[in-house]
Amino acid sequence: MRRPHARTIRRRVVGALAAALLCTAGLAAPAAAGGTGSATPGDGLALTPPMGFNNWNSTHCSADFDAAMVEGIADLFVAKGLKAAGYQYVNLDDCWALPERDADGKLVPDPARFPDGIKAVADYVHSKGLKLGIYTSAGTKTCNDAGFPGALGHEYSDARQFADWGVDYLKYDNCNNQGVDAKQRYLTMRDALKATGRPIVFSICEWGENKPWEWAAGVGQLWRTTGDISDSWGSMVSILKQNLPLAPYAGPGHWNDPDMLEVGNGGMTDTEYRSHFSMWSVMAAPLLIGTDLRKASPATFGILDNKEVIAVDQDPLGKQGTVVSSEYGRWVVTKEMQDGSRAVALFNESDSPQRIATSAKAVGLPKAPAYTLRDLWQHRSYNTAGTVSAIVPAHGTVLVRIATDRRWAANPPAVELGLNGSQFVEPGQAAAVTTSVTDLGRTTAEKVSVSLTGPEGWTVRATSPAKAAALPTGLSLRTSWWVTAPEGTPRGSYDLNLKASYRSPAGVRTEHAMTVTMTVADPPPAGSSYLSDLPWLSSSNGWGPVERDTSNGEYNAGDGHPITVGGTVYTKGLGTHAPSDIAYYTGKACQKVTADVGVDDEEAADGSVAFEVWADGTKVASTGVLTTDMPARPLTADVSGAEVVRLVVTDGGNGITSDHADWADARITC
Repeated sequence: MRRPHARTIRRRVVGALAAALLCTAGLAAPAAAGGTGSATPGDGLALTPPMGFNNWNSTHCSADFDAAMVEGIADLFVAKGLKAAGYQYVNLDDCWALPERDADGKLVPDPARFPDGIKAVADYVHSKGLKLGIYTSAGTKTCNDAGFPGALGHEYSDARQFADWGVDYLKYDNCNNQGVDAKQRYLTMRDALKATGRPIVFSICEWGENKPWEWAAGVGQLWRTTGDISDSWGSMVSILKQNLPLAPYAGPGHWNDPDMLEVGNGGMTDTEYRSHFSMWSVMAAPLLIGTDLRKASPATFGILDNKEVIAVDQDPLGKQGTVVSSEYGRWVVTKEMQDGSRAVALFNESDSPQRIATSAKAVGLPKAPAYTLRDLWQHRSYNTAGTVSAIVPAHGTVLVRIATDRRWAANPPAVELGLNGSQFVEPGQAAAVTTSVTDLGRTTAEKVSVSLTGPEGWTVRATSPAKAAALPTGLSLRTSWWVTAPEGTPRGSYDLNLKASYRSPAGVRTEHAMTVTMTVADPPPAGSSYLSDLPWLSSSNGWGPVERDTSNGEYNAGDGHPITVGGTVYTKGLGTHAPSDIAYYTGKACQKVTADVGVDDEEAADGSVAFEVWADGTKVASTGVLTTDMPARPLTADVSGAEVVRLVVTDGGNGITSDHADWADARITC
């Protein structure tokens, strides 16, 4: 469960008298609230998913959030080409107002943050050809602990102020709602916005609690489908999985909103951020930048400004992508485009490279002699006989666009690069790997050669042919290699470069490359070791980092407490928060994992988790669902012969509230 936090704390003080008064008086309006008629794309609002910026994920309520920041973001939208790419809204989140209204009941902008008021900021943003957004809550207060005024009971007055200031977008949160019916609260603000006569995009932020996708198409232009995102792989994937099934409800003027982007905030790798951006685009999600662009890296701008990926999100047909397959974390998601093509995301949820494949037929295209395949991150076009496949790195996404095209033969054949064998190498020991180059095109790849190079000082030696005169459709060049990291190489991940060069029948020379990651690691020492004393390969957590020998505190490293399950205090163990995944290199040298597992006693209610142990790709032990009131459960797993052992915690099927999961006294025997 999230501890009190500036945006996510959700006060639901439900007093019968207060609720009754609000229902009969506070929601009173100049005209009766309208019904649930559908919002029509004819109003011209959000015909494609809104694109822009929101400060919350990067600043929260810190002093950095002020008029200078907002205007600086507007300047960067223009200077960095983001406006030209389609970003148009510069949105203020919570903390822009004073905690109290004035004597006339009006909202008062914080003079320290916005000394010239909101209208001056709106005028500046508009002068750049952009639009301004603002925030409030459908409750008596907003979500911040300071208690800024919400709009419940003040809808028409607040909407009028927003319109007079020149606001173009309203994010309407759900805190302190006094138990008033969600539809009633959001309908009232809808009508208040309409009554102003100003076109204002209405973003419903009630966290998906009342299934807004079933009723909000007549109320707002977008609605949150989940709780808040955090800047972690586990959070992003959890939200992705909740939003994907809702594709039938999305379309022009009514969008599923899986929350703002975390790209650039530092909690994920660039590979993971490309996946985040790719999958949000395939889902036709709003693209609201959540990082402080004044501090953003070139890599961050490169992701956010990928116009070919943005075009997938902004396609006017307005279809949200649907799942073709998702077995073992190998996801294929396809999005129908207005021109008849399909965007296809090959998304690898797993912690190791995976081959992910589909076909033109499977994604809905008609039969054809061949197709044009466009890689939207490499910005290159190929021809394919119908296969869409790639070796996708851990947590990565390959995003392509495939179409029937009479001119397919003008493009070189698509090839798939692959690498089989261990991802791990121990210093001074040679690891055997095999690379492959496979022709997926309708035309022949000619004069094919392949190379594999490692970091400086590494030895990489081919032990079989690395060239082929020709590769017809479907055939492969396979080359065996020995890879050796020198003695003394520090433990960690290292990139090797795999490159294929070939010529199309038209004589066009093409190079295709991929980065192969190998990890230098040592197996655990012989005997029994505490897992909290050993280095892990990777870890992901629903909230905060995985903790060694304490419970999970949800935010910063070291903010947990002594591990306690069922009244028993443990001095050793791992503190996690579902969903969690911790991977250890065991080098086929270990036999057994043991632990006492359960929900930490610091969560008095609601915790519901399941523990699993995986040996390579096989689940070798699981507990079923454990809840807060259960004692620790002994868990033993046979991991004999496994190269990698993973400790996994799932959310028990009911969300991640209070899911503090402990691997108490966790040991491995090798």
